[in-house]
Amino acid sequence: MKDLITERFALNGLLTIISLTIVFHVLVVLGVIPFEIVWGGRLQDRSQMLAFEIVSLGINLFMLAIICVRAGIVRINVHPMLTRVIFWAMFGLFLLNTVGNIFSNNSLERLIFTPLTLILSIFCFRVAVGKPGNV
Repeated sequence: MKDLITERFALNGLLTIISLTIVFHVLVVLGVIPFEIVWGGRLQDRSQMLAFEIVSLGINLFMLAIICVRAGIVRINVHPMLTRVIFWAMFGLFLLNTVGNIFSNNSLERLIFTPLTLILSIFCFRVAVGKPGNV
């Protein structure tokens, strides 16, 4: 896989997709995008949506920060092994999310977000198996 997808390509892909995901979740919170198409179509009201979306935004912002550190965009001293462990965790999270999207009650979520989370899991896997500091 290291020859098929470079770590730089994976990091750029992660930066792009996670940034767009954050914008998407902000639009859900603002009501521009209906909350019925997120969280498997299982959210029941606006207060439940806000709670779930705030957690989602926090996780996505954390992941964006870790990606920026690994890509060298943000220069803070984080142990390379810690970033590797976090990328493995992100890989697992996106893989589980892919399975969840497959079983979503919302067909739009199944069609759009299933392949997207699969791509994110592949990119996270690529970064996790790479050598930290070799970007």
